[in-house]
Amino acid sequence: MARFMRRGAMAGAFVTAGLVAGCASNDTDDLKIDNTPAEQMYNQALAAQAAGKRADAVKKFEDVDRAHPYSEWAKKAVLMQAYTNFERGAYTDTITAGRRFLTLYPGSPDAAYAQYLIAEAYFRQIPDVSRDQDMTAKASQAYNELVQKYPTSPYAQDARRKLEITRDQLAGKEMEVGRYYLTKKQYLAAINRFKTVVSEYQTTRHVEEALSRLVECYYALGVTNEAQTAAAVLGHNYPDSQWYKDSYALLKQGGYEPSENTSSWISQTFKGFKVL
Repeated sequence: MARFMRRGAMAGAFVTAGLVAGCASNDTDDLKIDNTPAEQMYNQALAAQAAGKRADAVKKFEDVDRAHPYSEWAKKAVLMQAYTNFERGAYTDTITAGRRFLTLYPGSPDAAYAQYLIAEAYFRQIPDVSRDQDMTAKASQAYNELVQKYPTSPYAQDARRKLEITRDQLAGKEMEVGRYYLTKKQYLAAINRFKTVVSEYQTTRHVEEALSRLVECYYALGVTNEAQTAAAVLGHNYPDSQWYKDSYALLKQGGYEPSENTSSWISQTFKGFKVL
């Protein structure tokens, strides 16, 4: 990243002639193309950024892109718009500039960095698990795209780590909603949430509880074969888990034991699964 841093409506029918002339002059100035050389404009933007005037820097980078479109300096300026906006916490603008860069220069060596800035901008906006997780989902998608498209980039390792964080957060939200339905004895709705965790977020820390909650829900509904399967899968993968001990005790109360039905969706989901 260091190499990136080298871097009115009319007033009325009776306005005076002088005022009208002034307005006309301003309109002309607004439309006037800045003929300052691209490199000079870019360096002015860098100077503003170095001085801590990030909003001014962003405007200067935008001017480079506007006055010298598709030039090498414009290419750098678009990326620097994304970076500078990220620095000043303008995450929506970061995402917009990052996407513009990827649209204009998809084959650039800096495309991975632009994708990383987009993902980071979403990541910085992740709320706590009690709130809507739209930003988490977008961050997860952006990190996943980075890992898939640029697996050997300098940003891939951090992207993989944060991808797991976003997945854990999304699983946590599903668990929160599932527990709510469980307390209301809305077992089918709860099962759907816990099923999502078991099916889509197996590598997160929530999967043990999700399996145990499935035992609880299926047992309450009288679907004992699925309750037994969930407990068996839980015991096979996490034999020392307190969640397994609780599920085993629940089944024993009714005279049942964990027993896997290999045709169950639970068994099929965990086929080939290995605890990391």
